[in-house]
Amino acid sequence: MSPPQGRDDVPSTLARSDEKAQETYAQTRDAVAERSEDAGRAARTAWAAVKHTHEKVGDHWEPKPGGATGPSDAQAEGGVGTGRATAGGVDANASKAHLADVARRLDVPGRSSMTKEELVEGIRAVSDRQTREAREDER
Repeated sequence: MSPPQGRDDVPSTLARSDEKAQETYAQTRDAVAERSEDAGRAARTAWAAVKHTHEKVGDHWEPKPGGATGPSDAQAEGGVGTGRATAGGVDANASKAHLADVARRLDVPGRSSMTKEELVEGIRAVSDRQTREAREDER
């Protein structure tokens, strides 16, 4: 069994996020690690838990609006082995109005004429870029 790692050892996007996101990840990962030698499974389960309460916005995770909970995309709805597309932490199940607001905050180009699916992809692209840049700055 793997030893508990705690909140000091969370991925960088979570380190830039609120305490609740960090605790959710660390506690879930450690609970699964206590029952399994599979560190990958523990991390995947922990990410799934975070994605039920938070969404990726830029280089960090924010609580879903209004305390909403639930899967963020088709992959999270189906679980491991479904082969469905993932939105990379973007809450693809959020309303188009919410996604448009997040896209505005992130200054996603062309957002005013995008469909809901295009907003999800635009937010994901900007969030991925901001995460890469933040990680480069940390080095």
